[in-house]
Amino acid sequence: MKLVKTIGAMALLGVIATSCGEKKTAESTENADTTAVAVDSAAVVETPNIVGVAAGNADFSTLVTAVKAAGLVETLSSEGPFTVFAPNNAAFDKLPAGTVDGLLKPESLDKLKAVLTYHVVSGKFDAAAVTEAINKNNGKYTVTTVQGGKIELSLKDGKVILTDANGATSTVVLADVAASNGVIHAIDSVVMPK
Repeated sequence: MKLVKTIGAMALLGVIATSCGEKKTAESTENADTTAVAVDSAAVVETPNIVGVAAGNADFSTLVTAVKAAGLVETLSSEGPFTVFAPNNAAFDKLPAGTVDGLLKPESLDKLKAVLTYHVVSGKFDAAAVTEAINKNNGKYTVTTVQGGKIELSLKDGKVILTDANGATSTVVLADVAASNGVIHAIDSVVMPK
């Protein structure tokens, strides 16, 4: 009889231990599912590429129209990285009357591509890197654009100034706009290649 009571007590203990183990497994599964949901929702928030960032900002609508007309959306959406000195709408408005409309004509496609790619540099150069390069090179740093021309960068009153191949200048008015494939620096004038 004592042996039967001992076996019965052990069986009861086994049932209790088993049910506690199942409860922990269920709790662990719940926690794992919650973590998976949190990771999935974090992955949804992603910085758009250069074209996406520009398209999402009304101040770059003329630039986005030009990029589309030039067939450069795929290029500027690629992996990069790129640094884009992006003229804002006011920069395009400073051009002589009819310039933008003329560049958007199909027969001006090559010139439009040249102008736009003159504003792009291969590699990602944030404002700190640009300023450091200028300071290390006696106040002037020359970059080669995707178009193949050169732009000289310098500082004036703490702002980065671009000097194009024709001697015209433009000022960075907004730096370090992040994109998934590079960085955008908004400028206040369109720079032109030779």
